[in-house]
Amino acid sequence: MTQPQTLAPLPSRTAQAKSKFRLRSAFAALLVFSFALPTANIALAQRAPDGFADLAEKLLPAVVNISTTQTQRQAERGPQPRGPEIPQFPPGSPFEEFFRDFFDRNRPDSQQQSKKVTSLGSGFIVDASGYVVTNNHVIEDADEITVILHDDTNLKAKLIGRDKNTDLAVLKVESSKPLPFVKFGDSDKSRVGDWVVAIGNPFGLGGTVTAGIISARARDIQSGPYDDYIQTDASINRGNSGGPMFNLAGDVIGINTAIFSPSGGSVGIGFAIPSALAKPVVDQLRTTGKIRRGWLGVRIQQVTEEIAESLGLNKPRGALVAGVTDGGPAEKGGLESGDVVLTFDGKDVNEMRRLPRIVAETPVDKDVPVTVWRKGKEQSVRVKVGELKEDQTASATPSTGESQRGNPQGAVSVLGMGLSDVNGRLREQFRLPNDAKGVVVVDVQGASPAGEKGIRAGDLVLEVAQDKVENANDVKSRIDKAKAAKRKSILLLVERQGDQRFVVLPLG
Repeated sequence: MTQPQTLAPLPSRTAQAKSKFRLRSAFAALLVFSFALPTANIALAQRAPDGFADLAEKLLPAVVNISTTQTQRQAERGPQPRGPEIPQFPPGSPFEEFFRDFFDRNRPDSQQQSKKVTSLGSGFIVDASGYVVTNNHVIEDADEITVILHDDTNLKAKLIGRDKNTDLAVLKVESSKPLPFVKFGDSDKSRVGDWVVAIGNPFGLGGTVTAGIISARARDIQSGPYDDYIQTDASINRGNSGGPMFNLAGDVIGINTAIFSPSGGSVGIGFAIPSALAKPVVDQLRTTGKIRRGWLGVRIQQVTEEIAESLGLNKPRGALVAGVTDGGPAEKGGLESGDVVLTFDGKDVNEMRRLPRIVAETPVDKDVPVTVWRKGKEQSVRVKVGELKEDQTASATPSTGESQRGNPQGAVSVLGMGLSDVNGRLREQFRLPNDAKGVVVVDVQGASPAGEKGIRAGDLVLEVAQDKVENANDVKSRIDKAKAAKRKSILLLVERQGDQRFVVLPLG
């Protein structure tokens, strides 16, 4: 049984550290909030059920096991130890054929041409005609897919469509009778602390029911551009992938997809794709077999406390546009680098990572209103949403790098940076494009504000305080002006190897 990336420990120590920090922060916030709750609100909270037997009996028939078979070639399994050689016999010896057959049957798998590998996962039926939903990683690269019903009936499945970005897949099985099915609920109405029930096929054991609560919402586990997971403490293990998470009404509010586990087993931290994200994807896959997503054509970055202060925002919110794609929907609609997208099609953009999901869920070619923060006030533009292609992504701009030193001769020095006008020598030294514009950073002091923010030699400064700069003196004069106005920080637009990002430098 294979379970790639998901349903396994998170991929790096950095990701684990971030997850642990978020968990500690969420727990601390929950403690503070619990002491402030009025007694009346506690009384209105969802009461614990006496048991889950009636719910499980109703739902189990619609949950299926999924078995996949994949042919693995010898080269894919890598070099393996050689088996014993066939003894040499005189030509025509009666033992020659006997030993050849014996050694062929007992030769190690590594010396055979191919091997069948079987994997197990979970899924659930969403239509009486036989549509089944599961995770993409459960059926990825499968040669054969078999859906095993609750009564142990085996049905061959056809792949209707899949979406790697959300890790979802839709299968179709044929049955002589209508199949039991479940329906999607509204995960947006679920709250932290609500009871949930998970049903699946852990370790190939078949229909297994576990219960817990929603531990957190909107988790980002660094698995894709649309991460928005529900976290639960219901026991989820290898083989639960693709199985449903139900609320107490028996509606699917999540699809169990991943666990955080140093040991490989359940430690009470599982993640499910919310139904609000999954249902539109499943509907498209059932109808067309593929996904059409909206596309805006921007590079974005997080609005930090420093950036919010430098732009005059009352608090960090929205998505900061670090760059727009030439000829893309954003450019045609009037979005500009430096804008902070606050709402899109009437939906609030509370933080950067929410914008790609909102745009992706917006119908292609729809003309939508966009509210942006520009030059210290809210403004409105209209954008006609494009279609996201396979080679396009809703990208976030890289953050910081390490500081380096270049050639400071003839440079203007400010905030720990040596700056110079772009010229032929610097284009060659830093491998800048021929059409490079702005001011080139030729030297950075490691302990300076610029060095601490990751600016390095070879970067191009394009804007200061959202005004374009043509030469090094422009940068210095704008920074001096901000200091004279007693500003605490200043916003720079910096380009590195074609990628643009905003950097806030303190002026103190």
